[in-house]
Amino acid sequence: MADAVVFAYSSVGCECLSVLLRHGVNVKLIYTHEDDPNEEHWFKSVREIAVKNNIPFRTDTPEFSVVKDAAPDVIFSFYYRSMIPMDILNIAPLGAFNMHGSLLPRYRGRACVNWAVLNGETETGVTLHHMAARADAGNIVGQEAVSIGPDETAHDVFLKIIPASGRLLERCLNDILSGNAEGTKQDDSTATKFGRRTPADGIIDWSKSAAEIHNLVRAVAKPFPGAFTFHDGHKIMIWKTKLIHDNITQNTPAFIVKTGDGLIEILEWEIVS
Repeated sequence: MADAVVFAYSSVGCECLSVLLRHGVNVKLIYTHEDDPNEEHWFKSVREIAVKNNIPFRTDTPEFSVVKDAAPDVIFSFYYRSMIPMDILNIAPLGAFNMHGSLLPRYRGRACVNWAVLNGETETGVTLHHMAARADAGNIVGQEAVSIGPDETAHDVFLKIIPASGRLLERCLNDILSGNAEGTKQDDSTATKFGRRTPADGIIDWSKSAAEIHNLVRAVAKPFPGAFTFHDGHKIMIWKTKLIHDNITQNTPAFIVKTGDGLIEILEWEIVS
């Protein structure tokens, strides 16, 4: 069975790493990340899987000599958060493959599930692709779609992404290990790319439509930093909303806001300062 070096983090990293181990891939080395103390850790730990299976792991910057000494036949990246240099990717004769959390070529870049929810998409998914010099631009080996419900949060969607990534890797693994995963070239003309989001991006602009505000709240709801507004000098987190499609009646709940276009009901909120 093939030897592999794996770059992995988060629950998708755990799911895909577990697929490799179940299928007998000899994972010789894992690169992962130190957990950010300023980030809520709601996801599983790649480090724990490495320790449980006696696999050497590192959290430093990948070095060519270290990966070369591991002599991988194939390299995998599963939700690893840093670009891997091409000289390292070129070490593996069977290629280097990444699991990305969107249906490429749409939503290249960071926080792709959050952006898809924010933009009101009804579908996203995962893509397994060759790694290239440009991020998320290599040939597509396989994809699996997942739905996005109108009230689902980014976390809800991410919980669908996790098993979808495992199923996709299982379907493609034999072709990868046998050298038959050339893949299909991406159409760059249809590509979209989005960058990293910060907590400050959660501020609500009430002049926008109710649908846009609802999508923002869904996109950054817990365990993400959340959408927020200010009132009478207080910062208020808005964790859950509902679109109001009908006219207001006397029985309508009181906490309703008129936006730039439409009405929105605030279902869960928290005064934090």
